[in-house]
Amino acid sequence: MAGNSSRRGATSKGKGKAAGSGGRIRKSLEGRGPTPRAEDRVYHKAYKAKKAAQKHQSTPRKPARGPVGADWVVGRNPVFEAMMAGLPVKQAYVAEGAERDDRLRDILKFAAENSVPLLQVTRAELDRVTGGLVHQGVALQLPAYEYADVEDVLADALDGDGIVVALDGITDPRNLGAIIRSAAAFGATGIVIPSRRSASMTAAAWKTSAGAAARLPIAMATNLNRALEQASKMGFTIVGLAGEGEVPVAGAPGIDGPLVIVVGSEDEGLARLVREHCDALISIPIASGVESLNASVAAAITLYEVAQQRANVPSE
Repeated sequence: MAGNSSRRGATSKGKGKAAGSGGRIRKSLEGRGPTPRAEDRVYHKAYKAKKAAQKHQSTPRKPARGPVGADWVVGRNPVFEAMMAGLPVKQAYVAEGAERDDRLRDILKFAAENSVPLLQVTRAELDRVTGGLVHQGVALQLPAYEYADVEDVLADALDGDGIVVALDGITDPRNLGAIIRSAAAFGATGIVIPSRRSASMTAAAWKTSAGAAARLPIAMATNLNRALEQASKMGFTIVGLAGEGEVPVAGAPGIDGPLVIVVGSEDEGLARLVREHCDALISIPIASGVESLNASVAAAITLYEVAQQRANVPSE
């Protein structure tokens, strides 16, 4: 009979008492326990932030980005020229999948033959460490330059009646590099540059020096005037190169003894206090239609003339 079946699971189709819920309602009222924390809920932004932090902690740290320009050479031609010029290399980088042309092959060959450390990185990583410059898939990182001590440079020059070139206001690193190159070529024993208002040993200075910076000690003085005072007390003759100088280079005093030649900037020349520390102001005779010479050119001519005068001094 309908609704009277003893069959297990049978239900009444009539208007009798409603069937039970089987405990479903009671179970739903029992609750689901404490609410999970935000960082444990998969779709919550706190969860995603936690996962990102865990991933960052487990990822090896990438090299920090260095000061672009001072410590980096980028681009295929500049990198190859820097290698050929003998610049010191801390690390060379090449991007994965970089197009192989003749210049890149030259770079890779040079690196292999000269044991230059070469690291392959992603292009995104190379973009990051070079500050987004156009690197063409290759870059060099230079080590920090180790400046000599001013006292050591002066002492070494004093022992052999040497020549020290002091620079006042030379802010173009290419001029600095060219002066270093000329100083090495004409027998100077060291360079002194101030720590302020001066170019320092950047990649551009290294390159222009054509490797001379690796052979000639360069000191950085906290105070150039104080360094000149020290040189004077040690027995150096100090001459300043100035367009209005009344003494021609060939007649510079103390030319056969320990000598400091001070070179000023092309625009401003020597500072007033620097002039006061000079024993004489010397000049290069030039045509009246020309106002001045480039600082590095003037330094080269002066160093050449001093070298010539020294060569002509009869030995005792």
